[in-house]
Amino acid sequence: MSDAADSSAGRVAFTHPGFVLFEIARFLIVAAVEMQAVAVGWQVYDITKKPLDLGLVGLVQFVPGILLFPISGHASDRFERRKVLSTCYIGFAICFALLLTLAHSGIRSMTAIYTVLVLLGVVRSFNSTASRSILPLLVPEKHFPNAVAWNASIFQAATILGPSCGGILYAAGERGLFSTGINGPSAVYAIAMLTAIGATITTFRIRPEVTARPREPMTFKTVFAGLHFIWTRKLILGAISLDLFAVLLGGATALLPVYAREILHTGPWGLGLMRTAPGVGAAVMAMLLAHRPLRGKSGPILLSTVAAFGVFTIIFGLSTSLTLSLISLVLLGASDMISVIIRATFTQLATPDEMRGRVNAVDMIFIGTSNEFGQFESGVTAQWFGTVPAVILGGVGTLVVIALWTWLFPELRHAGDLHSITSASLEGVDVRATNESSAAS
Repeated sequence: MSDAADSSAGRVAFTHPGFVLFEIARFLIVAAVEMQAVAVGWQVYDITKKPLDLGLVGLVQFVPGILLFPISGHASDRFERRKVLSTCYIGFAICFALLLTLAHSGIRSMTAIYTVLVLLGVVRSFNSTASRSILPLLVPEKHFPNAVAWNASIFQAATILGPSCGGILYAAGERGLFSTGINGPSAVYAIAMLTAIGATITTFRIRPEVTARPREPMTFKTVFAGLHFIWTRKLILGAISLDLFAVLLGGATALLPVYAREILHTGPWGLGLMRTAPGVGAAVMAMLLAHRPLRGKSGPILLSTVAAFGVFTIIFGLSTSLTLSLISLVLLGASDMISVIIRATFTQLATPDEMRGRVNAVDMIFIGTSNEFGQFESGVTAQWFGTVPAVILGGVGTLVVIALWTWLFPELRHAGDLHSITSASLEGVDVRATNESSAAS
């Protein structure tokens, strides 16, 4: 009976209908975005043959998030998050439709493509905060760590399926396997648009389990309250800034089209596999952690797994074998997933619900900087030093960041069990925030 109970506990988040519907919608939208990312990356590099332009793909999607984070965070705290999500999913469908129109018309204007990607960046800035902020409302607090692990698993499953489907559809379109006029990118954008519509319909049925939170007026102080909250909690600041600089330097995904074409000598299907590989490793690790939660000192675990991320980045950068490259990307994704779950768990639970939108907006700036701006950084360094040296230097930079953060943030070195972190992170820092958190509980 104990074995059955343990097995059931590993899936307890799925006993809540709102969580199930949210995960279905999120799986669909993430898969659609990943399909689009493969198509855009291959299409842009096919047009310009410049790594720098692949970096610009990330930059134009990152800038809107930087400019809009005070508004997007406040929107998630002021308005019903389910409605914010539904609006964002409609926005994704519109962006995919615009990319479909450009590709189907044969327009090869980088200005037009970048313009749509800016709009996509606007949608993503609002979607990210609402998606992260609604999760604690769908399950009781005691089930939240399990929900985080499964949320990460499903996200990674979408990052596995999405790029693979995108690469296959793109290759099939290029080989003329669809009807006349349907080229590679058109096929991908069409399926992505339909998938986003499906996600929108599913989101309409979500019903949060937690009662409505108080809504604060929109003032300068309340808009930037999330930034102040994170700044006063050095453990949270250290963890998310560690991710920022480590992934900013060590991210190599922007250069995968270059590796696929010029180093590993494969096609769109190979690019799809490489974009899928980190998701495979992350999904396996997330499912493992859903059934076997992390125990012991989470701080040293976080530091060591981010260091592993840097090591596997270096191995990928040196590889000239598709098999070795895929293995290193799988291990890279697995190590990154451990740090993702650690950060997400104590950041969400240490934040009062009425502030989660704004805190997550700031957190998404860190994540967006590491991902989208990291793509730009990778493109620039590849343009300056070459693709392989850029990736290797990025991995080495990640290891340097680990050493610095171990010294700058002793809170990370001494952080213990995740549950002790969530309670300790609020004690003795801000009495008002502590009282608000207790009331919210």
